[in-house]
Amino acid sequence: MDVLFKENNIFYNILCFLITENEKLFDRSDAKLYWRTVFHLLIMYHHSFVGLFALNLGFELMNSPEMDLRMLFKFRVAYLTGWNVLFQTLFLFLAFAHDVLEWASKQDSPIASKIRFWRDILFKGLVVPYTCFVFTMFWTLYSIDRELVFPAVYDTVIPWWFNQCVHSNILLLLVVEALLQPRRGPTHHVLELSLNAAIGILYAIVYYSIYFFAGRWLYNVFGIMTWWQVCLFQLLIWFSSYVFYEMQFPINRMIHGPEAEQHKEADSITEQNPQNGEVDNKDKNEKSNGEVAKNGEITKNGLHTNVDLETPPFSSKSWSLKYRSLRNQFEKTKL
Repeated sequence: MDVLFKENNIFYNILCFLITENEKLFDRSDAKLYWRTVFHLLIMYHHSFVGLFALNLGFELMNSPEMDLRMLFKFRVAYLTGWNVLFQTLFLFLAFAHDVLEWASKQDSPIASKIRFWRDILFKGLVVPYTCFVFTMFWTLYSIDRELVFPAVYDTVIPWWFNQCVHSNILLLLVVEALLQPRRGPTHHVLELSLNAAIGILYAIVYYSIYFFAGRWLYNVFGIMTWWQVCLFQLLIWFSSYVFYEMQFPINRMIHGPEAEQHKEADSITEQNPQNGEVDNKDKNEKSNGEVAKNGEITKNGLHTNVDLETPPFSSKSWSLKYRSLRNQFEKTKL
């Protein structure tokens, strides 16, 4: 166990540094980004510890006199629980990389856009549906008869907390991400569904291949079914992963509200004079989509409307930049 703590020492030190700086917890303008970064590091530490423990556990399983434990070691890479932890780990690395770029104010760079795209694709297409599936299916079958998914003989080697880490704690990532990050709709609907379906089909090939070539079901629940029941159960698996994918979006909209309407920016741009801090408004008319911009105002249907009041100036910016832009306006405004 000492080796595991040493291997995770870097994550532990970073977390201690972030959490103990109280002024950052309450006084930072980018508190949301701060908490998101801390959370990503915390779950990365959790997953790395679980992964290292699993590697260390493998030696004990390999030399066990129990056939079930040796089979658990032999097919260790074939379990969906491990695949799901891998999906979450990949997502966390992308999410943390984007957090670092956002701290450096590089969130609008091309590399940040690519990381953000694949981060959200991976989260929506794989992490959400398969985390929900693993959590729901495992604990449902476990409550009916644990021998169907997690035989009692496993308890002689696998501690109870490890079982909770890989089957319960995984849901924490979804809950906190839903609270901290709006994801009201698909990033790329076809790509996300394609990834979801590809993993579902690939995984079915894996455990059916193990049965046909090794003569053993990866999960005992298949062993108590007839073949037509296995087919129905397989359809239930695929359908449930699709349902979990689709249900994440209305839930996120319930938390963060509906998608904000995109407001068109006025063509008239107010420029800041760097010498005296006074605003120099352009004194010319520009037509844009049937609207006339003049002196920082929009003429629409004979009515004059201030651009700053009608168009949210920070709607296209990240949360951390909204405060900075607003703060600069207050600091440079003569009252």
